[in-house]
Amino acid sequence: MIPTVLPTYNRAPIAFVKGEGSWLTAEDGTRYLDLGSGIAVNALGHANPALVATLTEQAGRLWHVSNVYRVPEQERLADLLVAKTFADTVFFTNSGTETAELAIKMARKYWYEKGEADRIEILTFEGAFHGRSTGAIAAAGSEKMVKGFGPLMPGFRQLPWGDIAAFEAAIGPKTAAVMVEPIQGEGGIRVMPDADLRRIREACDRTGALLIMDEVQCGVGRTGRLFAHEWAGVTPDIMMVAKGIGGGFPLGAVLATEKAASGMTPGTHGSTYGGNPLGCAVGAKVLEIISEPDFLAEVGRKAGLLRQRLEALVASHPDVFEGVRGQGLMIGLKCRVAPADLVTAGYAEHILTVAAADNTLRLLPPLTISDAEIAEAAGRLEAAAARIEQSLSSSQ
Repeated sequence: MIPTVLPTYNRAPIAFVKGEGSWLTAEDGTRYLDLGSGIAVNALGHANPALVATLTEQAGRLWHVSNVYRVPEQERLADLLVAKTFADTVFFTNSGTETAELAIKMARKYWYEKGEADRIEILTFEGAFHGRSTGAIAAAGSEKMVKGFGPLMPGFRQLPWGDIAAFEAAIGPKTAAVMVEPIQGEGGIRVMPDADLRRIREACDRTGALLIMDEVQCGVGRTGRLFAHEWAGVTPDIMMVAKGIGGGFPLGAVLATEKAASGMTPGTHGSTYGGNPLGCAVGAKVLEIISEPDFLAEVGRKAGLLRQRLEALVASHPDVFEGVRGQGLMIGLKCRVAPADLVTAGYAEHILTVAAADNTLRLLPPLTISDAEIAEAAGRLEAAAARIEQSLSSSQ
């Protein structure tokens, strides 16, 4: 018999009842050190006091009115995002998947309004993940996501990851946009080299194609800059943001230049819940905290400390780990064993991690993780690796 909750997830047999900072407490009272942050969502940790206070205050005033009216909280967050980024305008959503849908529509509408209705092709990269809507899976194109869901939305072309020459050969006068993650999350914490991002930007400038950055997972302070593309010194025309921007509250945003957004007039897009007062009040508080230079500097410092610990872990367990990659507090452990096995071994050591493609274990701790918790995490990962080694030796 099918369960009342549609069984589309392979869930771990753990349920949490409380969170505080970098820790989650299960129904049986066991505390787990959370290096997943709800997949990069709880950027300021669980039950962050500043966010709780902001949400509680807003909940006592106003929850929802719809976008039929002005929403002051939405305007405040949009003003903050515009002031701190390349963007001129912002549309609010509830999720990262929704940001992908608008980014696609915005890019194609831009060319339609310029009289080039057939300029619809969007270039993407192998290993990408842009969400699970029909448009987003068509953009990514991997068999795992698209099988059984055809016919797919046309107009996407997937290019090899890491082959900048193939990209430069593919982009041309029919390219509407290029959609890229500065760091692939689901794809295995694969960092797009700064030089390649600059060449992508240059090619877009040369051909007129719009550049869409998907910073749903790597944005909002995760790399030690407010947004990951800043490291390369380039700016997109459209940017997708979600996950960390709400600190745990469902919130997403599409940021764009006035030029890129020029085709989006009243009636071309909408959302009932997107940009509601609760989400935007929390998002503004998240952005105020994370965008502070001292906060971002601390992310960078803690990232260095964590990476140092992980490099030592890899050196100590060469049969389990191959290397460390990523940027800031978006870290991947390339594994020689199935990442899912390490996730399971971590449950036994009361530490939470997230598996990814390319045989990679994702570590996405709260940006507020302490030095002591980093040391604790290294110790628990060490114990999990030892469990794997023990099982390997017993199976030989």
